[in-house]
Amino acid sequence: MERIYADHAATTPVIPEVKKTVLEITEKMFGNPSSIHAFGREARAVVDQARQTASRSIGAKFHEIIFTSGGTEADNLAWIGTALANRGRGKHLITTSIEHHAVLKTAEFLESLGFEVTYLPVDESGAVKADAVKRALRDDTILVSVMFANNETGVIQPVKEIGELLQDHPAYFHTDAVQAYGHIPIDVNELHIDLLSVSAHKMNGPKGAGFLYVRDGVKLAPLIHGGEQERRRRAGTENVAAIAGFGKAIEIAMERMAANKAHHERLRDAFIRKLREEGVDFAINGDPEQSLANIINLSFPGTRTDQVLVNLDLEGIAASSGSACTAGSLEPSHVLKAMYGENSPRIGNSVRFSFGYGNTVEQMEILGEKCAAVVKRLSSDGR
Repeated sequence: MERIYADHAATTPVIPEVKKTVLEITEKMFGNPSSIHAFGREARAVVDQARQTASRSIGAKFHEIIFTSGGTEADNLAWIGTALANRGRGKHLITTSIEHHAVLKTAEFLESLGFEVTYLPVDESGAVKADAVKRALRDDTILVSVMFANNETGVIQPVKEIGELLQDHPAYFHTDAVQAYGHIPIDVNELHIDLLSVSAHKMNGPKGAGFLYVRDGVKLAPLIHGGEQERRRRAGTENVAAIAGFGKAIEIAMERMAANKAHHERLRDAFIRKLREEGVDFAINGDPEQSLANIINLSFPGTRTDQVLVNLDLEGIAASSGSACTAGSLEPSHVLKAMYGENSPRIGNSVRFSFGYGNTVEQMEILGEKCAAVVKRLSSDGR
C-alpha cells in the first residue's frame, strides 16, 4: 500500500540538497563559531552565509536576523522580548484569536505578569480585519502580532494593511510567518514588519532551526542568557549544521517558489476535483481565494474528525485536525471556533490536508478516492 503524506503544514520532509548540506557540515566542521581559531572561523563563515541568505530572502539587513531553535522560540522572543524591554511605555498588546499556540500561550504568560492582551475576532473567511486592529489600538499599545497565514486554514491575513496603519503608531508589528515563509513573497520593508518568525522544518529544512527578524531600533530583551552569540540577543552555541541546512532550504525555496506554488495548486485542485467527482458532501473552511495553495481545510458533514483521521491513517494517508502541537488533544480547533462559533458542527467534522514535496497529482486522485470512501462510509454509519 502506497502511503500518502498530506500533512506538510505539520512538518515537511528534508529535501536531498538540505540533507547533503547538513551531513557535510556535521562531518567536516565541528568548530565553535565563537572561537577565533581557524576551526571556529570556518564554522562562523557557514553561519554568516546562512544569515545572509535569510536576510536577503525578506529584504532585511544581515544583522537583523537572530537564529533560534524554531518558530516557537522565535514567537516567544518576539513577544516576551519586546514586552519586557518596552513595558516602561505601555503594557497593552494586540493579537488575534486564531494565532498558533506559540503566540497564544505566550500571551497568556504575559497576562500573568500584568500585561493586557486584546484578542481580535475573525469572520467566516478566516481573516481578521485591519479596521479591528485600528479600533483596538491604544496609546499604551506596544505590540501588534498578526500571523501571516493561518496554520489550520491557510488563510492569508491582511498584513500589508495592518503594517501601513501602524506607521502612525509607535507599536511594533510582529507576524508569525512560519506557514507562509517560502510559499509567498515577503518583504519586511514593503509590509512595514518589525519582527517576523520563521521555522526551517516547515519548508523542507531540518528541525531545530528557525529565525526571528528584528528591525533595527526595536528594543528587545533576551530570553536566554549566557554568551554573546547573536549579538547578545540569544545566548548559546549556534547549531551550525542545522543553520547551514536551513540556509540551503531557504535558497531552494526562493528559487522554486513560483514553480512550487503552481504545483501545489495542481495538487489541491486535483484532490478537490476527485472529491466532487465522487459526490462527497464537503465545505471548504475559510476563503480559498485568499489562502496558501498548499493548505485546505474541509468540513465533512455527518462525520467526526477523529474517526476520519483514524480511517485515513488505516488507508495509509496522513492528514490532520489542525496544529500538530495540539493533534494529540481532544480540544476542538480554536481557529474554527473563532470562525464559526463554538456550536458549529464544523468544529467536530473538519480535516486539514496540506501538500508539498513528494506529492503527485496521481497521489491526489488516490487521496480523493480513499477520502471519499471513508467519508461516505462514516456519514452513512452516522445516520
